[in-house]
Amino acid sequence: MQVITDEKKIDEVLNRSVVMAYPTKELLKAALLSGKKLRIYNGIDPTGDLHIGHGVVLRKLRQFQDLGHEIIVLIGDFTARIGDPTDKTATRKKLSKEEVEKNALGYKKLISNILDIKSPDFKFLYNEKWTNKLKPEDLLDLTSNFTVSQLLERDMFQNRIKEGKEIYLHEFLYPVFQAYDSVVMDVDMEIGGNDQTFNMLAGRTLMRKLKNKEKFVLTTKLLTDSTGKKMGKTEGNMVNLNETPENMYGKVMSWSDELISSGFEICTDLSMSEVNNIKESLTSGKANPRDLKMKLAFEIVKIFYGEKKAQGAEENFVKTFQKKEVPEEMEEIKCEAGEMLSEVLVKNKILPSKSEWRRLVLGNGVHDLNKDNTITDQNIKVSENLTLKIGKKRFIKVIVEKK
Repeated sequence: MQVITDEKKIDEVLNRSVVMAYPTKELLKAALLSGKKLRIYNGIDPTGDLHIGHGVVLRKLRQFQDLGHEIIVLIGDFTARIGDPTDKTATRKKLSKEEVEKNALGYKKLISNILDIKSPDFKFLYNEKWTNKLKPEDLLDLTSNFTVSQLLERDMFQNRIKEGKEIYLHEFLYPVFQAYDSVVMDVDMEIGGNDQTFNMLAGRTLMRKLKNKEKFVLTTKLLTDSTGKKMGKTEGNMVNLNETPENMYGKVMSWSDELISSGFEICTDLSMSEVNNIKESLTSGKANPRDLKMKLAFEIVKIFYGEKKAQGAEENFVKTFQKKEVPEEMEEIKCEAGEMLSEVLVKNKILPSKSEWRRLVLGNGVHDLNKDNTITDQNIKVSENLTLKIGKKRFIKVIVEKK
């Protein structure tokens, strides 16, 4: 495939969902405009199921594939057995060869839903093939390119030292082995999530020292929850790529409203002008967050399963969740127009305190069933009759008394 040098397309690839480019975005853009076919890779350690975070990076790879560049997906069947220490407050459990192989089952099929794996410019590679061939003297040569202070500067290692937790030698070696992958494959560029910056830059260091070659690094944005933690296996809030369409749709619908804007940018194929319009309508309050979240869920399922199955997943969600009957009889309380809803609920002993009200609102646990949206304003005042769902099971009617 001929390399595409359309500047507008290149700008879109380099800006959307991207955090940083090393050494600079300008130098990477110049390389892409030159027409040279770059060898670009992403490494995946099979420590569990592929999830939507992997999907973000794989879709960025697809954008470069569509520009005509050579793509490598490296299955880290060796490095997975060490365990990447990134963001970990304790040493990861080492996996056996059998566990790693079991985890990798089905990876190719799922990745083929995103990348054209039949292209002559695409490869699956496995780093056990070359890493297991290293002799002790080879390892000495590799490690001599890094200093202890370089490896210790990682935040999670600093935190462990402060907390009196152990750092094991094999954890130091993880970025060294990942760096060696770049050298063996002689790549021009590596793409990964922003949390992988240290490991990817280690490869850049080794490429310069051993091959006197520039290696570009592109880091992508992470999908984080409302607490700032990245979605993934450790946090238990991931959406796996092998979910059924219905489960994938439902899990996206369970995301907090704070994820809507970043979800559209990072996880969908909508144009950035559409994404920016969605962000504006969400910020201004013109759009119902629930409606936008349904659109987000639809777009994500469509990417991995197609439009027909996305429509089916949406219909299933509406049938199963949105049309659940509200109890015919529910507790009623009365108030005057203009009263703070939090005070009304506490005064009528629906909630024990205003702090509980704040907790529920911050956790998206209060829903206005009449308007079919989530209440996010802690200081909302009652101006009309309300039908509320508080938590998972409590339904309350708030009646405004007329003077």
